[in-house]
Amino acid sequence: MPPSPRPEAGERSGNVQVLSRAIAILNHLAQADAGASLTEIGTAVGLAASTTHRLLTSLESERYVRFDAETKLWSVGVQAFIMGHGFLRGRDLVRLARPHMRTLMEASGETVNLAIEDQGAAVYLSQVECREMMRTFARLGARVPMHCSGVGKALLSALGEGLLIRHIDRHGLPRMTARTITDRSDLMADLAAARRRGYAIDDEEHAIGLRCVAAPIFNEHGDAVGAVSLSGPMARITDARIATLGALVAAASLRIMAEIGGNPPSEMVEKTAYTQP
Repeated sequence: MPPSPRPEAGERSGNVQVLSRAIAILNHLAQADAGASLTEIGTAVGLAASTTHRLLTSLESERYVRFDAETKLWSVGVQAFIMGHGFLRGRDLVRLARPHMRTLMEASGETVNLAIEDQGAAVYLSQVECREMMRTFARLGARVPMHCSGVGKALLSALGEGLLIRHIDRHGLPRMTARTITDRSDLMADLAAARRRGYAIDDEEHAIGLRCVAAPIFNEHGDAVGAVSLSGPMARITDARIATLGALVAAASLRIMAEIGGNPPSEMVEKTAYTQP
């Protein structure tokens, strides 16, 4: 059987243009919560009504968009959801965060950790150790209290007041060192400060001589699904470095969120210099 003829350059260019236009339509509909009319879509993507309608009907035939005959509005279809769900299934927080953790370690010179919440504790999933002779180490799978660890406080800072109080009532605030915050009001004030800064600080609260700076990682729903941190001895994580290190950690968390399709709070984006360190 003879091979199929290769498309001419003009045909390939035309196919790419059609694909680009269809993607532009899908991107617009993804932002239109209540749907959009044919005119609105055409205006938004810069296409004539006839071209817009032709592309929409093609997308509709594959269930990427749907048309509501009653409201006369177009919206994202079930096939687009199926594709997005495929991304969610394949999303691996540890794998996607790892390159950004390494970049953070290189920029800060300190050990970087990734953790999630599980049954009221912070659990370490990944770590990139620094090159310093004196460095912190967290065993993967180790569980630490949330109220006195950097990653835990970052996760707690993302909770609403009701959920935060429920967590404190259920798990308490046990003292780990002389610097552990054991008063509810004091902890809530500390977490409020973490939200304002964009990063949380463990100031020898979990282990004497060690400091940790951490920021939450939000998913597409705006829920904190993890936290990234850097940790090291007090001799290196000095008061003078805290703000710089905090900015690096917050920027790293934003880059991780970009990888997983996360939705950070607007104030976090505004406060963070979103640049490669």
